[in-house]
Amino acid sequence: MSDAPEREVVLITGSRVGIGQYLARHYVERGAQVIGCSRQPVEQELDGYTHFCLDVADESAVQDMFTAVNEKFGRLDILINNAGVGSMNHILLTPLATVRKVMEVNYLGTFLCSREAAKLMRRRKYGRIVNMSSIGVSIHLEGEASYVASKSAVEELTRVMARELAPFNITCNLVGPSPLETDLTRGVPAEKMEAMVQRLAIKRMSTFADIANVVEFFAKPESDYVTGQIIYLGGP
Repeated sequence: MSDAPEREVVLITGSRVGIGQYLARHYVERGAQVIGCSRQPVEQELDGYTHFCLDVADESAVQDMFTAVNEKFGRLDILINNAGVGSMNHILLTPLATVRKVMEVNYLGTFLCSREAAKLMRRRKYGRIVNMSSIGVSIHLEGEASYVASKSAVEELTRVMARELAPFNITCNLVGPSPLETDLTRGVPAEKMEAMVQRLAIKRMSTFADIANVVEFFAKPESDYVTGQIIYLGGP
């Protein structure tokens, strides 16, 4: 029998572009078995990477993905709920359909993936769930009411999950990125992005590496006494 440690199994939602893509490459390079998902196919091919095309707000599709993960790997060590959509609208100009879509992807998708991940993790009495919030929550970002509300819901969900899942040695934490160049923010005017940066203690935009550093801290085995916490980048 080999004495080599088992490879970590990591699932990252929204892994086609941006933060999710970076994290997928990061964990593959670390030797993990990585599962990703997005609504559209990925272009890159990575050894040790498996991709699913689905909407994280589709319960049956999410359940099918986790069933496939269990059948192929028999475990799940880390879930990173990164999938998200934004909406930059004054509340007076925001259609209800937009609000529903933002809440479905950002909150409901996080809820569904966390629930299904926890079912796998509790069998081995081990797991790490890392969710994505936003600095927009801490600074009450105007023009992003629906997005901020959805991420606020994710924060409270995470804190309650931290308590409910602690008996299974599953931790649940949050990362709150500051302004970052991604598809989600590309449509935000430059002056608005700069105004957000100026509200930070460290006046620069965050990077993928900044985010990966905090994700890795929350996700490593030694962080078993850290749960229900949020780290906002940049010092809001």
